[in-house]
Amino acid sequence: MPGLSLSFFLASLTAPPSPALPTLAPLPQQAAVTRDSLTKKGYTLIFISKDPALNSVTKQRMIDAFYTVYPKEAKRFNPNTLKKVTFIVDPEYKGVAATHNGIVRYNPTWLKDHPEDIDVVTHEVMHIVQGYPSGSLGWLTEGIADYTRYALGINNQQGKWALPDYKEGQSYTNSYRITARFLAWLEQNGYPKIVNEMDAALRAHAYSPELWQQKTGKTLDELWAAYTANPTAVKLAYK
Repeated sequence: MPGLSLSFFLASLTAPPSPALPTLAPLPQQAAVTRDSLTKKGYTLIFISKDPALNSVTKQRMIDAFYTVYPKEAKRFNPNTLKKVTFIVDPEYKGVAATHNGIVRYNPTWLKDHPEDIDVVTHEVMHIVQGYPSGSLGWLTEGIADYTRYALGINNQQGKWALPDYKEGQSYTNSYRITARFLAWLEQNGYPKIVNEMDAALRAHAYSPELWQQKTGKTLDELWAAYTANPTAVKLAYK
């Protein structure tokens, strides 16, 4: 064998085999992600689903709800609201839904278990329309969002969602539906612009407790007392 000594050749025949290369673990399979972009009525919706099991009917109903309610909310409360909104259906999110910086995150388990709760969209996108500065009054923020779900919602009746009857011990600071019912009562009992006025003040960072008296002639506590004295003086209707 030209160029190789016999001893080298014999040594190569008896040398131990080279150690085997380590076996690499397979990479974890990424969850399926779909991304759709839709634009109409002057608004763009980016719909991202990280849940491959998301029901296609539920997805379409959420899209339809957005294009039904968001323009109405914008027209009534804030025409300058964001023109681009993102929905993310995220299995890692364990709440019901949450909104921040134009992004709404939904729990797919909630959507699966409550397929008629389409107006979760109505509530969440109202937070985008609100656009209040950081630190705004939480109970009133959520109360206005639930009031809007009541007033502009499209499937509350099928979703078995309603404003609760007044019960002794409630407070306007209880937030969400309790506050929303109070706002609906005020709207029907002499103060038809009160929700819009409070919404605008919060967005302009101009809210103060004294604003209630400026707009109605009564303090917030006096308005609540009038409500609790006659809480049934409100006609509620649901779609």
